[in-house]
Amino acid sequence: METISENKCFGGVQGVYQHRSERCNCDMTFGLFLPQEASEGPVPLLWYLSGLTCTHENAMVKAGAQSWAAEQGIALVFPDTSPRGEDVADDEAYDLGQGAGFYVNATQSPWAPHYQMWDYIADELPALLFENFALDPARQSISGHSMGGHGALTLAMGLPGRFRSVSAFAPICNPTACEWGRKQLTAYLGPDESQWQPHDAAQLMDKQGFDGPLMIDTGTEDQFGDLLGTEAMARAVAARRQPATLRLQPGYDHSYFFVSSFMDDHIAFHAEALYKD
Repeated sequence: METISENKCFGGVQGVYQHRSERCNCDMTFGLFLPQEASEGPVPLLWYLSGLTCTHENAMVKAGAQSWAAEQGIALVFPDTSPRGEDVADDEAYDLGQGAGFYVNATQSPWAPHYQMWDYIADELPALLFENFALDPARQSISGHSMGGHGALTLAMGLPGRFRSVSAFAPICNPTACEWGRKQLTAYLGPDESQWQPHDAAQLMDKQGFDGPLMIDTGTEDQFGDLLGTEAMARAVAARRQPATLRLQPGYDHSYFFVSSFMDDHIAFHAEALYKD
């Protein structure tokens, strides 16, 4: 693992690191904020998964998360959204290929050799983090925005017992039923729709739910609102009687201005779960 940069930040350290990923078969970069408390022992970890076109850097510099995480003594990890490199398959469209990994393990050509983002986030990156940094594997939560919200919700429900809480900003909740999903799931996983179900949060909620608290924020002026499947997720939450807070925020859109406006709420929400005995 190579240290790209480390900067003092709200009493802690905001680092950027690069390593060779066996699962994605390329170099991967991630950001990690460690609060001051990490110098004394392992701290809780909040995962933040970013959306389409983003790298590790977008949320790290735009979300305003470090100040709130420092206040709560929580570490933040900002993974990249896809494998990258000259030999990594890509597409001219912004919503497929590099920057658009959708947090799945691709089985189709030309994506399968590198696009193994589920295993990278679920197994490979956690092993690296807990081996090299003062982090507590028993206290993890997960959040994300848009495509990253999709990833946060599906990973939380797909890995029972791993995360104490899950939240999302304008997540893609029902990708099997919209353009932001059917295109990518077909490309990465093939036309057999039975292989898509583990990556549809609304379907997972209907089938099994999440063993902890959940919170979702979506703006009423979200320019991609028709693609998010918010209503399908709300119906599934109600049917399962899942402990959840679903909020429509008046006037907000899909941007990081929206994310940063409610980041304090989300980190406080996760802190309650992470510090609960």
